[in-house]
Amino acid sequence: MKRRHFLQKSGGLGLLLSAPWVPPTHPGTLKVDQVREAARDIPVAGTYDVIVAGAGPAGIAAAIEAGRSGARTLLIETHGCLGGVWTAGYLTWILDNKNKPGLMQEIMQELQKKPTAATVPSGSTFAFDAEDMKLLLEELCAKAKVDILYFTRVVAAMKEQRKLSYVVTESKSGREAWKGNVFIDCTGDGDLAARAGCQYDYGDSSGQGQPMSLLCLVTGVQYKEIQEFVRDETDSKTGSPSKKRLESEIVRGGVSPSYTRPGLYPIRDDLFMLMTHHAYGFKGTDARQVTEATLNGRMELHKIVNALRSLGGAWKDLKIVATGEQIGVRESRRIKGLYTVTMADIQKGIRHEDAVCRVTFGIDVHSVKKEDETKQSYNRGVKMQPYDIPIRALIAKDVDGLMMAGRCISGDFIAHSSYRVTGNAVAMGQAAGRVAALASKSNALPQQVPWKEVAWHVE
Repeated sequence: MKRRHFLQKSGGLGLLLSAPWVPPTHPGTLKVDQVREAARDIPVAGTYDVIVAGAGPAGIAAAIEAGRSGARTLLIETHGCLGGVWTAGYLTWILDNKNKPGLMQEIMQELQKKPTAATVPSGSTFAFDAEDMKLLLEELCAKAKVDILYFTRVVAAMKEQRKLSYVVTESKSGREAWKGNVFIDCTGDGDLAARAGCQYDYGDSSGQGQPMSLLCLVTGVQYKEIQEFVRDETDSKTGSPSKKRLESEIVRGGVSPSYTRPGLYPIRDDLFMLMTHHAYGFKGTDARQVTEATLNGRMELHKIVNALRSLGGAWKDLKIVATGEQIGVRESRRIKGLYTVTMADIQKGIRHEDAVCRVTFGIDVHSVKKEDETKQSYNRGVKMQPYDIPIRALIAKDVDGLMMAGRCISGDFIAHSSYRVTGNAVAMGQAAGRVAALASKSNALPQQVPWKEVAWHVE
């Protein structure tokens, strides 16, 4: 089809990518293990004020807030549900949520009204039913008039000089481009920012990141009968002795868990989240490595549950309800922003005029090597104080019109281990969504939006 015919059929919405077409057999620079993709015109499937990539805790907050602020908003998600690690990953406990006003409180209040709401006291954390969360988030997005695009992945980004103008996606619908005024990377791994050309850091000084964990939901046991092995409110106040008891019980069943501090986290009297898995040495930005970690994790979870069930007694009917579709990736790319949150910030308890949230969760470094798991403390000997994250840490340094929210914001290895939890991700996402909407309305860059206009409240 000639280009002018394509443009006519697509209503003039065509985006030319790459150089003139070169047949795959063209000699020259191609190696034997390479093929050359032909240039093609990609239809621009839609134009939005704000485009959010990734619908985890940060992404849903960003999209909902942008929509509520009057911005035409698109939310792009790889899975078939909203919530990311909360729902596709079954991380059904929300950490660092108490001092987060706005959407975080709204979500928790709505979940508590559900007939299947969590019933076992969990202390400072907030437990929830994953199916309740899926439906609630979809309802909130619908009310905010957010367009949701499931089963779709961002595969490329296009700039006009420094300004990000389009993202390109792949799905069952093929390859499509989406034009936006402001983009927010909430992929966790910083996928969009990396494809747009942003610089980033990864892991500790040796380039190794924290281990991944595949989670699952289990049932067939009763809280009162296994309470000594459960990470409930009382246990959390006494140093979590349940973890060592649970590890001993798993070992008694004949399996040594890859994580020596496993946890059984209650939701209701007969429903629990189980975390017993650590996948060391795998990179969250490599599909093959994430696949291998997931395969190994699922196999291990079934072995552990079978081992516990073999003990009989209170465990005799234990069974897995579901393993996560998404493995929990604690850390991957940390995108370079206009400000970098550091260990020094944590030690000082730093305050910022443009703060988006105050982090109260402690330093939580899961050892990058298995052999260090019992040798190093989670806080690495660093004393932290509650500290602020500024909006500048959510604005990309190298690309204009791009923000980040969640664990891929600009920070160092130690700081990241503290702010990466989902309560903070929601607060970051909501702030990013509001700034993005205001920037789009005024045809400005996010860093040009006066912070006083955002009027963000930090507790």
